[in-house]
Amino acid sequence: MEQLAYDYLCSRPPERRLSEGLDFYKVTMSQVYYEQHPEVDVTFTLKIRGDQHLASYVDPVELQLHLNRYRRGWSAEELDYLATLEDSNGERRLSDDYITYLQLNKLPEVQVTQNIETHDINVQSTGPAPLVTFWETVVMSEIDELYFKRFQSSPHINEEGNYRLSQKIETLREHPDIKFSDFGTRRHFSNRWQRHVIERLMNECPDNFVGTSNVWMSNEIGMQPIGTFAHELPMIYAGIADAIGLDIADSHSRMLDVWQETFGDDLSTALTDTFTSEFFFESFTKEQAEQYKALRHDSGDPFEFTDRVIEFYKGNDIDPQSKTIVFSDGLDLDTIIALQDHCKDKINAVYGWGTNLMNDMGPAVKPLNIVMKATRVDLPTGESAELVKLSDDEGKHTGPPEQIKKYQEIVRLALEKEIEYA
Repeated sequence: MEQLAYDYLCSRPPERRLSEGLDFYKVTMSQVYYEQHPEVDVTFTLKIRGDQHLASYVDPVELQLHLNRYRRGWSAEELDYLATLEDSNGERRLSDDYITYLQLNKLPEVQVTQNIETHDINVQSTGPAPLVTFWETVVMSEIDELYFKRFQSSPHINEEGNYRLSQKIETLREHPDIKFSDFGTRRHFSNRWQRHVIERLMNECPDNFVGTSNVWMSNEIGMQPIGTFAHELPMIYAGIADAIGLDIADSHSRMLDVWQETFGDDLSTALTDTFTSEFFFESFTKEQAEQYKALRHDSGDPFEFTDRVIEFYKGNDIDPQSKTIVFSDGLDLDTIIALQDHCKDKINAVYGWGTNLMNDMGPAVKPLNIVMKATRVDLPTGESAELVKLSDDEGKHTGPPEQIKKYQEIVRLALEKEIEYA
């Protein structure tokens, strides 16, 4: 690595903007909440999935101080950038009213504590859905900065990471048909490293690299930010339905309609596994299948998923080659190449590449396995509900055990009804 690049990576980073720790789907979902459910409060809670002990390397007091800096919200410079974003028709992506709302409101308080049983870190925040949603990727990104700080000035670690990146780039240039975006903000080695990787990708394999989900870095490189919606959106819609006694199963379809009405074709990628992909395919209507350009895979076997998607489209008289699968579940380059071969001449494929792209620094550095999930909704009328996600991987289910069982039963009944009347 050139000395200048090394000095840049190891220098003291400036104070970060809110949007440097944000994936774009946080902004798009926030606008939906602002327009549809501005007074619904949502709780977000840090979940540690892996075996690393965060508190061994992350001081809760220091993390609290770092997060408090972001409570001021969006700067004028960041909001000016959001106002420039356009859809394919040249229309404003985000409304003036929504941007004014961001300008006038701070983020809700976030609490960092230590768990009395595990002695590890707890992070939680409750507040209006359009604002509290931002804490998810900001908290995870900031934990990354502090947890991996002890490695970030190591010449050996940086050189190993750069060597591994060079190997990826060399292989990608041999596969110009592979198109991918950076989804690594939440689990990167550092903010500085993510910038470095993006710069190399832009310069050395521009035929492959289509952009980043990171809001501020998209501004810096002059590309549209990548992103649609995450699991939290259907989870929150289901929670609202649960709280007021409406059909939880039907809420997912209603959410997809609201999303399409809000953003149209450009962001018409549907995430399939919030309540299992089997439920998704049974409830996804032909009209929705025709409207949505793409489906996103985020759990379960990606090859089986591909075959299921192709079968679904053919069964609805839709040409699979007119549609796209966005793969985003724990990808590495070998898997990407294999999936590209599997999809060839059958269906289009693009890749949201995260941890293995932005935190592949060698055996000494083990990426974190943490998530910051929406866990509860509280309505202004007093009703509330605990939130649930039913992944295609049981280990990724989230929610209280009794709520998970309740949702599993709802999904079972929905599938049986669909089979009975097919």
